[in-house]
Amino acid sequence: MQGFDEKFRDFPDYIIGITKEIWEDRGIATLHHYYSPDIVVRSPASVVVGNQGVIAATLATLAEFPDRKLLGEDVIWSGSPEEGMLSSHRIFSTATHSGDGVYGKASGTRLGYRIIADCHAINNQINDEWLIRDQGAIVRQLGFDPLDFARSQIESEGGAENCAPLFSPSIDKPGPYKGMGNDNEWGQRYADLLARLMSADLAAIPAEYDRGCQLEYPGGVTGHSHDDADKFWTGLRASFPDAEFSIEHQIGRDDPMMPPRAAIRWSLQGKHDGWGAFGAPSGADVYVMGVCHAEFGPWGLRREFVLFDETAVWKQIALKAG
Repeated sequence: MQGFDEKFRDFPDYIIGITKEIWEDRGIATLHHYYSPDIVVRSPASVVVGNQGVIAATLATLAEFPDRKLLGEDVIWSGSPEEGMLSSHRIFSTATHSGDGVYGKASGTRLGYRIIADCHAINNQINDEWLIRDQGAIVRQLGFDPLDFARSQIESEGGAENCAPLFSPSIDKPGPYKGMGNDNEWGQRYADLLARLMSADLAAIPAEYDRGCQLEYPGGVTGHSHDDADKFWTGLRASFPDAEFSIEHQIGRDDPMMPPRAAIRWSLQGKHDGWGAFGAPSGADVYVMGVCHAEFGPWGLRREFVLFDETAVWKQIALKAG
C-alpha cells in the first residue's frame, strides 16, 4: 500500500494491527505516529479535536479496564492508498472493570460489547474518525439502567446547565475526509433497505431478510429472524416518527472468502414525539448517530449489526424531561 508501512499486507491488516498495537500491546505512544495531531474524533457523546485528547481518553479507559482486548470482527472499507481510505471497523471488546472511573467504583465485572469505528487513513496515519460504542451493553452489564446512567452523567457534569454537549451537526468540526464511500451494489442494497424501514415499510423485512438471520442490536441484544428485526426497527422509528433519516456514509464490499457485505453510517435527527423504544414522548430534540454492518447470502440479509449509544439518546431526553 503506497504510503503505508510495508509490515501491513493490506488495509484491514493495518486497521486491525494498529488497534492491537495501541491497546493490547500498550503502544499508546504510537498514537503520535498513527494519529494526526489535529485529528477530529466524533462520538455520540462529544467531538474531540487533537491527538492529545485521544491519548488522554485511551489512558483513562485502560486505567479502568486494564485487560481490555479489541477483537476485530471485520473491516469494511473503501477508497485507495493514494487518495485515502475509509475503514468501518467492527470490534468485539472484552474487559474487566478493575479500576475506578466514569463507570463508578471498580466492580470486577467482566464485560463484552461491540464498537464500530469509521476511520479515514492516508500515508500511514488516521486523521478523521467516527466512533460508536455500545454504551447500553456496557452499563447494563455493570448493573445500571441506561436512563439512570444518563441522569447520573448530567449530575456529575454539573447539571443540565453545565453538562457537556452531545454530538450534533451544529457542533461538528470539519475534518479532511469528504468522501461518501463507494457505489458497490451491496452498499446500495442495504441503504435502500434502511430507507424503506425508516419510511415505515416494514414489509421490507420478510422480503429482504433471511428467515434465519442473526441480529445484533444496541444493548448487547441478540435476535433472530423477522419478528426480532421488526421489533427493533419499529421501536426505534416509533420513538422518532418524524425525525429526518440520512445516510451519512455508504460502503459495499465483495472480498474473497467473505460474504457480500455493507457498512452504513446514518443519522436520525428530530423530536422524540412518539411512543417506542425510548418511552413516553418528551418533545426533546434528539440526534442519533448510528452505524450498521450487514452480510448477505442466497436468501437475503443473513447477519445485521446495528450500533448507537442508548445513553446518549437518553441523555438528550433527560435534559428535556428532567
